[in-house]
Amino acid sequence: MSRGPVPLDQTLPPDSAVDEEGYAVLRRLVSRGGVVALTGAGMSTASGIPDYRGPDGQRRVQPMQHAEFVGSAQARQRYWARSFAGWDRFNAARPNPAHHAVAQLQQLGVLGPVVTQNVDGLHQRAGADQVLELHGSLDRVTCLDCGEQVARVAVQEWLEAANPGFLARLDSGSAGQVRPDGDVVVADDAVASFRAPRCLVCGGDSLKPDVVFFGGSVPRPVVDRAFATVESASTLLVLGSSLRVMSGYRFVRRATRLGIPVAVVTRGETRADGEPTVQLDSLLGDVLPRLVADLAGA
Repeated sequence: MSRGPVPLDQTLPPDSAVDEEGYAVLRRLVSRGGVVALTGAGMSTASGIPDYRGPDGQRRVQPMQHAEFVGSAQARQRYWARSFAGWDRFNAARPNPAHHAVAQLQQLGVLGPVVTQNVDGLHQRAGADQVLELHGSLDRVTCLDCGEQVARVAVQEWLEAANPGFLARLDSGSAGQVRPDGDVVVADDAVASFRAPRCLVCGGDSLKPDVVFFGGSVPRPVVDRAFATVESASTLLVLGSSLRVMSGYRFVRRATRLGIPVAVVTRGETRADGEPTVQLDSLLGDVLPRLVADLAGA
């Protein structure tokens, strides 16, 4: 339920990087209620999970490609070696203040469903509900041969048993920073001896994290549900996304076409520059907790 408009009389200290005029528009839109959030990788950077792109929108690392993964046993071996090495760090990530603020906006009754491009589950860990995972979740693993699903933590246990001493053999500097898909860079010579997981049901070697890799397609029912969710919004609130990928940008285009206000909070430029009702080039941690405090006190 909407709490109604709130007075636009709050200001940040002089050293704040938040545009006050833009923030006032954002607060007015969110205070009306009926908001749907579309969240991207920028939500989780403060939790230690980096984006594939920097603030300039340029891709910094090469992600796993869907066609490469499904078409090459060697590519799957490389992915699973890297995922095995990075999983503990990825799984240790915890929600940051922006995640908690999204959950609190839901509790205040101004924010409804969250459509997320992230695969880390941090919205749910922060207490958010009605979360639609557009690109799936790394918590699950699916066999592409028979459809069997298993928890990612179980796969980690299998890999530990099948590759004793693998992590200990990695040089301290050979495993790079954890990436959005939960993997890290591991030297090719270490990958060569790695035993990738196999399905316990059919014995196939095509186990894949239940996520949409680059070049893959979001399942049609998920896309339809996301469009229906956006079309029901009073405002579409984009958080931490450059909107460079069409799988997210198309929802902004749909909202704009329907006359639904779009508010964007992210660092750097976006593909939708010029389209949103308001766009703040700010850290989510500088904006969302303040927004919660303002609306809670209204």
